[in-house]
Amino acid sequence: MSTENYRHMQDFFMNHLRLLHYPIAIRYVFDQDELDRFKKDVPHYVPGKALTFCQAEIGARMEGLTVLVEKERLGCANAKFVFGWKGLDEAEIKSHIKYVKDMAQAEAFVTSKPRLPEGKLLAVVVSPLADAYAPPHVVHFYCDNMQAYHLAVDWMSAMNVHPLKPSMTMNSAACGGNVQAYNSRAMNVFLACSGSYNAGKTERGEINVSIPGDQLPLVMERLKSRIEEHGGASITRVGHPFPGADICKNCPLISFKKADAPDESAPAS
Repeated sequence: MSTENYRHMQDFFMNHLRLLHYPIAIRYVFDQDELDRFKKDVPHYVPGKALTFCQAEIGARMEGLTVLVEKERLGCANAKFVFGWKGLDEAEIKSHIKYVKDMAQAEAFVTSKPRLPEGKLLAVVVSPLADAYAPPHVVHFYCDNMQAYHLAVDWMSAMNVHPLKPSMTMNSAACGGNVQAYNSRAMNVFLACSGSYNAGKTERGEINVSIPGDQLPLVMERLKSRIEEHGGASITRVGHPFPGADICKNCPLISFKKADAPDESAPAS
């Protein structure tokens, strides 16, 4: 798919779903030749200091930057574990103890996280979808409740999958949630973890939606067909353009009136 097509997809989703953030194209780089070509041919940025993965995504979704994250520039042990850049150790288990009952449960929960093959990943590239240099493995949306709902409904319809089964892990929202979508080949919807809420700047209460990159055109075509059929992207108010209009369709029926006072002169029964 050409850069022009990726830009069209970004503009389409941002316009019709009223997105605040750029959709993030995530590319996991496992091949040294690809990494070398990227560094030579693609204008990009690197973290000035080691960042968490969700902080690196800020550059893509808020500033429109293409950001290359290599192991030494990733300052998050949880993400390093999920990306296969470190193995399981006592420090990783202890970092989860505040969430769980005991060390045994912490170890069980950490080892159940989605992971990339250990030692295989060379780098991660995040960029606005419009600037994807290669087919993204996952496209990550930061959106509100109704934007997430519209994406989920259109994905389920396009892929003929129901119900959608989200996957959420402790303390690894952006890193683990996207790896889950990559590994499972299915859309994922998940909440911010404690780290991505503050460090990753999701204090507006954004909801995470991750869609395998090769499935996103199918979601776009489904949304297009709804717009053509009904005149707008909205499911909450069919035919309207705004996807999250907070207006009850039965407003004229929701009304209240003061009850008549009881007649105190009437004889008691």
